[in-house]
Amino acid sequence: MSPNPPRTPALTSRLPNVGTTIFTVMSALATEHKAVNLGQGFPDFDCDPALVNAVTQAMQASHNQYPPMPGVPALRQAMANKMLALYGLRCDPATEITVTAGATQAIFTALLAVVHPGDEVIVLEPCYDSYVPNIELAGGVPVRVPLTPGSFRPDFDRIAAAMTSRTRAIVINSPHNPSGTVWSAADMQRLQDLLAPTDVLLISDEVYEHMVFDGQVHQSAARFPGLAARAFIVSSFGKTYHVTGWKVGTVVAPAALTAEFRKVHQFNVFTVNTPVQHALASYMANPAPYLELSAFYQRKRDLFREGLSNTRFRMLAGEGTYFQCVDISSLAVPERDLPEGDFCQWLTKEIGVAAIPLSAFYGNGFDQRVVRFCFAKKDDTLQEALKRLSRL
Repeated sequence: MSPNPPRTPALTSRLPNVGTTIFTVMSALATEHKAVNLGQGFPDFDCDPALVNAVTQAMQASHNQYPPMPGVPALRQAMANKMLALYGLRCDPATEITVTAGATQAIFTALLAVVHPGDEVIVLEPCYDSYVPNIELAGGVPVRVPLTPGSFRPDFDRIAAAMTSRTRAIVINSPHNPSGTVWSAADMQRLQDLLAPTDVLLISDEVYEHMVFDGQVHQSAARFPGLAARAFIVSSFGKTYHVTGWKVGTVVAPAALTAEFRKVHQFNVFTVNTPVQHALASYMANPAPYLELSAFYQRKRDLFREGLSNTRFRMLAGEGTYFQCVDISSLAVPERDLPEGDFCQWLTKEIGVAAIPLSAFYGNGFDQRVVRFCFAKKDDTLQEALKRLSRL
């Protein structure tokens, strides 16, 4: 018998400041307290049965082995057709479109492909929680630039001031999670002008591209030649087709950028679920599901906002995504003075509705008395949440 008992070697963490995500924490708390979960961003309704049937048909047609590393050709062609029809971008599906295991993997792979140790990457806070850890794992240095508090619009003077000779890339997200702000054509033009004299790359997170309200138009980086020429444009079938658990997305990028992207992609994922890709390719032949998505979610947004108008929550503008942010500072309960995170814990346990604190999207935990609800839910779910929130 060995004199040394078994032991697990100690590790030096690659992400020492990262714990369990706020989404996992709040969803678990919602389950524990039987709260209506308007925290984590996923639908509680089913996708189109025709899409599920298409997956079954693909499996029965023996599409069950590895697909090509960049993705099933028919799906890449369908994406190329969509990019041309919606945004006027002509791209080669063979060399400029890659199918990914969701948008999070797409963003991570793009950063791993282009960021070298010491490179700086600008992120605009509040931002989705994967961006900064991805940059750090790539050896880069995140440079946090705040969006304008309240409106969450980009402050291009601050972005310009943050750019240095070490800036390798900037990550943008429109429609924006968590605020629901949508960048305008003028915003994108300003970004194009700012980046034009530089070699800074763009990672454009556009997973909510089909959720833009009140007659606005999504201003994809694909619409702007000076941005498209330096961009990784990230899309999500999970968000668009109500199948977040399928984890399938795409990256559109110029051939030279795609070549580097695929070098990493082939070793951290290699390929993506074959029958699902075939199903998505056939389903995309009809553009109606994504063309009608804005109207679908605007009706839910309007229903939710109408209900919130009977409370003392102050609603922020909800221009896109399936999130609604609210200011809690006018509530007639003493808990309004709690930090956002503590307020969300109280709201879940005592009122029975889960939300996400906006402070979770800032590196320094900036607290501005704002929390985020997700309205990608059945009408009955939203009505039950509103009934509970009416107490406030």
